[in-house]
Amino acid sequence: MVNTMNKILVLVTMLFASSMASAQSPTIGIIDLEQALFGSEAAQELEASTRSEFGNDEARLETLNTELREIIERAQRDESILSEAEMREMNSDAEEKQAQMQVIAERLQNAWQQRQQAFVERMRQSLGQAIEAVVEEGDYDIVLNAESVAYFDNAYNITTLVTAKLNEMAQ
Repeated sequence: MVNTMNKILVLVTMLFASSMASAQSPTIGIIDLEQALFGSEAAQELEASTRSEFGNDEARLETLNTELREIIERAQRDESILSEAEMREMNSDAEEKQAQMQVIAERLQNAWQQRQQAFVERMRQSLGQAIEAVVEEGDYDIVLNAESVAYFDNAYNITTLVTAKLNEMAQ
């Protein structure tokens, strides 16, 4: 009886092992959606047009930053020879420049965020189509979002394939 049970167990194990060997492991792809989308030529064009549109604000921000640094350096360098009134005036100038910089920086950040959100909405369908095309071409069984994977070998990364497909579809 024990001998028969051992034979059955060996037979079942062999059948299971052979079925596992013949089963093909799934093809897995991992994608960084944000990188795929913002690495596309359309995203680069968006960035270039946004920088062009807000170039004056960026230049003004750099000018204000340079002026603020000069005020701070002068105040530190000449602190012993400046009168109290001159120090107050320099502090006031520095505060005014900081306030202007903050307003400009917030305006630039808000504009950039609005442009990015509109871009994501506009490109959502194209991104989905690009992913579907890459999945079909690569015969992927599973595609995971890179943000939800703790670790993966770069060989599974299909982000550049999806970005290339997005660029191809835009042509």
